[in-house]
Amino acid sequence: MKGGCASQWKAAAGLLFCVVVFASAKRPVFTNNFLVELHKGGDEEARQLAAEHGFGVRKVKMALQQEGFQRKKRGYRDINEIDINMNDPLFTKQWYLINTGQADGTPGLDLNVAEAWELGYTGKGVTIGIMDDGIDYLHPDLASNYNAEASYDFSSNDPYPYPRYTDDWFNSHGTRCAGEVSAAANNNICGVGVAYNSKVAGIRMLDQPFMTDIIEASSISHMPQLIDIYSASWGPTDNGKTVDGPRELTLQAMADGVNKGRGGKGSIYVWASGDGGSYDDCNCDGYASSMWTISINSAINDGRTALYDESCSSTLASTFSNGRKRNPEAGVATTDLYGNCTLRHSGTSAAAPEAAGVFALALEANLGLTWRDMQHLTVLTSKRNQLHDEVHQWRRNGVGLEFNHLFGYGVLDAGAMVKMAKDWKTVPERFHCVGGSVQDPEKIPSTGKLVLTLTTDACEGKENFVRYLEHVQAVITVNATRRGDLNINMTSPMGTKSILLSRRPRDDDSKVGFDKWPFMTTHTWGEDARGTWTLELGFVGSAPQKGVLKEWTLMLHGTQSAPYIDQVVRDYQSKLAMSKKEELEEELDEAVERSLKSILHKN
Repeated sequence: MKGGCASQWKAAAGLLFCVVVFASAKRPVFTNNFLVELHKGGDEEARQLAAEHGFGVRKVKMALQQEGFQRKKRGYRDINEIDINMNDPLFTKQWYLINTGQADGTPGLDLNVAEAWELGYTGKGVTIGIMDDGIDYLHPDLASNYNAEASYDFSSNDPYPYPRYTDDWFNSHGTRCAGEVSAAANNNICGVGVAYNSKVAGIRMLDQPFMTDIIEASSISHMPQLIDIYSASWGPTDNGKTVDGPRELTLQAMADGVNKGRGGKGSIYVWASGDGGSYDDCNCDGYASSMWTISINSAINDGRTALYDESCSSTLASTFSNGRKRNPEAGVATTDLYGNCTLRHSGTSAAAPEAAGVFALALEANLGLTWRDMQHLTVLTSKRNQLHDEVHQWRRNGVGLEFNHLFGYGVLDAGAMVKMAKDWKTVPERFHCVGGSVQDPEKIPSTGKLVLTLTTDACEGKENFVRYLEHVQAVITVNATRRGDLNINMTSPMGTKSILLSRRPRDDDSKVGFDKWPFMTTHTWGEDARGTWTLELGFVGSAPQKGVLKEWTLMLHGTQSAPYIDQVVRDYQSKLAMSKKEELEEELDEAVERSLKSILHKN
């Protein structure tokens, strides 16, 4: 405000008003709108004053021409208004980085990397290993960020993980994933990586007729002191009838990775949740549903699910890909084989590397983050944003954390994550508790449901007491005349329902079933495990089926203290109270408005 009212008092019919002048660097723009205020009463005084000064009688107290100023729709951004200048030709096509509505997308629906970059975080000092079919490390957009020392070819047993040539460019997968993470910035080539100053390592292990436990284990445990993050866009066949996961050596390698990798802080494993669509369930994929991995699903550029997205309770968060739109620019823009670029990368294959890039930004902000810290940060900073699942509603768990059965805790937010990571304190020690077990065989009825309960104290009073949950596993052995028609749900003591297994219409297994299979949920994150857990099993197909549950063991994993969860609960309760208060106020306002309308109508 400029000058105040000291010398700007004006008189009108014996009344005073103050003219307030706002400071502005630009010349004001006046519109054709006027604010006019009329005097109430004072007719005689007005006539007398007008006669004394030779004016006619006026009833106008004030007339003020309206000045024009700017207001903008929130969420709608012009890429030129963001203080990020890149000369890479595909940068403006990379809507998943900065979404301004390209290819009919939803403005603002992106990874919010611009905020992280503006804070100075670009992935410097972090190495991401792409476990795939090789990397075109000669590509001019990757060469400067390629970490040769941390790379290896487990398909050919040499240190040069270059993709094998095929006429159809089938082995372009790894190169495309690598570009999403670490493509260089401002070099006039293709686009830019999420963490464009990070280093990328090639771990070639996919391009062979058959996978072996030794190759998988060797890849997952390759250079764990040099590689910080491992990105995997592969898994068991997504045919809707496979139940498979890591074998013994690979399981041991993953366990060693989270316990010993990165100097004991733990290797970070990022896994694509799978491309089996509504015919499959990613809880049948032992890699994506592992507690040691961060399972990532995808959304398309307008916030809808991709048609190939699998849903499951083990997915932690989501990033972006394509899968519905025919617009050629709705895909993921990245590097391609032999120095080329592409706009057509898609699948959850594209989603996992984006997440790895965001995690690289967080690691640069705080190199002390453990593998569990990264999971907690993912839960706390991911956003619902404008994601929309036509099948599963967004819900809140017992401590108020919002989640979705397909999208997990929402889309990763790089800006929010680096800001929280910067001052993050390492989470407390992790404990494991067997919450209870049902071992007696129980028949699953052909109609209706088998409902079982377990009441647990979560090992309270013991050294391994779990007060705040992270992962929960339901280890289940069950057989059915048709496995694919089986549906399994589990509800926590705080009322959070997790869908452990959805119908898989292509799975007609009648012999193997599930043998001590660890169905996992992240939806009860932060909750108190103590109390009664409920398991429901039933058949959802058209034909009647039979089944027997032979075992249900409840495995609880979490901490004994988590101060931030208490704060989350307080915030949630405060929002609930405020929401109820606003509802009451709205009801009161509506009642008053109805009364006023009634009075006016009578008058």
